[in-house]
Amino acid sequence: MIASPWQWLDDRLWSRRAQSHGAFGHALRAARYPYAMLRDLARGNINLHAMGLVFNTLLALIPLLAFSFAILKLFGAHRDLEPVVYEFFRPVGTAARELTHTVMEFTRKVSGGIVGSLGLVLLLWTLLGTLEKIESSFNYLWHVEESRSLARRISEYLAVTVLAPMLLVLGIALAHSFGLSLAPYAIVAALFTVLYKLVPNTAVRWLPAVSGGVFAGALWTWTGTWFADWFVYSAGLTIVYAGFAFFVAGLLWVYVGWLVLLLGARLSFYVQNPSYLRLGLVELQLSAAETEDLALRIMYLVTLAYTHSGSRWRTDALAAQLRVPGIAVSRTAARLEAAGLLTTDESERWLPGRDPGHVSLREILHAARDPRRSVGDTHGALRIPAVDRLREELQRASDTVCGETKLRDWVEASVPRSLAGDGHIVDQQ
Repeated sequence: MIASPWQWLDDRLWSRRAQSHGAFGHALRAARYPYAMLRDLARGNINLHAMGLVFNTLLALIPLLAFSFAILKLFGAHRDLEPVVYEFFRPVGTAARELTHTVMEFTRKVSGGIVGSLGLVLLLWTLLGTLEKIESSFNYLWHVEESRSLARRISEYLAVTVLAPMLLVLGIALAHSFGLSLAPYAIVAALFTVLYKLVPNTAVRWLPAVSGGVFAGALWTWTGTWFADWFVYSAGLTIVYAGFAFFVAGLLWVYVGWLVLLLGARLSFYVQNPSYLRLGLVELQLSAAETEDLALRIMYLVTLAYTHSGSRWRTDALAAQLRVPGIAVSRTAARLEAAGLLTTDESERWLPGRDPGHVSLREILHAARDPRRSVGDTHGALRIPAVDRLREELQRASDTVCGETKLRDWVEASVPRSLAGDGHIVDQQ
């Protein structure tokens, strides 16, 4: 049976040769990043999110610009908003001026009517809904399963809505003042970096955010140039859509722009969580035995590092040490945290939730099984006595093996000689 191209690449990028310390090994490991992003793009989910954001952009573009226009007008800077809109549409070529003029005309009309309470409520509702959709897309790419609370959503989204236009106009004004030719690209990269840092509902480090921002900024510039050239020479678009061609071109460019933004967000995720490179966006399903095994390993490493070096593990570091996808570690650790066996510090590092001397191995296994996370209600399921007896016997056997052994005693009895100073286990293979 012939393997698919993706499987062929996967086998080679994660082969033994890719683990070598030579130049070839480094090249193979670096190639994992573009491979993972192209693979995720080919599977279609990123495209679907980009298409959904195009629809939300249509709903929120005029309200967002009207809100920005009203804010900038308070500072006498509302005239600076039009060049920003033009820069956004510039890749569509000669239609950019017509699109900019049409959008700004709508903006001026809407901004004059947002003073009414009903109009303001509708405007804010549209903006908050669009920003929630953007956060949802970023959370999907970051494998974050919980969105912000309603209170955080309102306060943080409003802060972004108020500050973003002011900072953008200020950046463009500084660029024109100093005559920096690369300033537009730097501004785009900086804007994307801030989005990658703040929008996902998780702790994003600056290096991954900057990496994604620089990549997306460069890709935005290149695709903008390509799109402008394509639109100029695309006579078929004008023939088919006639007077609507400029509007269709605008929609296509918005779609391309969101696609670029989401790809940058995905790269920033991979830079911070390289253990996901092989898994990608595939839904991870662990068996019951695998979940129990992983829970014991997590508790072992966290307790070992905490008691012997005072260090603390991050989720991505645990995933790298255990050689499993980060989503498996985060979900299993969440079960242990819900049971009070793990907790995090202010830097999102894991440490024991209770004194390891008072935590039994049996508790860890029960937390890993966590019947509260079962899918559906099984209380009304058909009772088969033979199955019930077997399940009870298996449970008793497991409890007998664990006995009253405490976590600290278990760890102390098996401390590896290959323990590094930071609490990591040194691989002896």
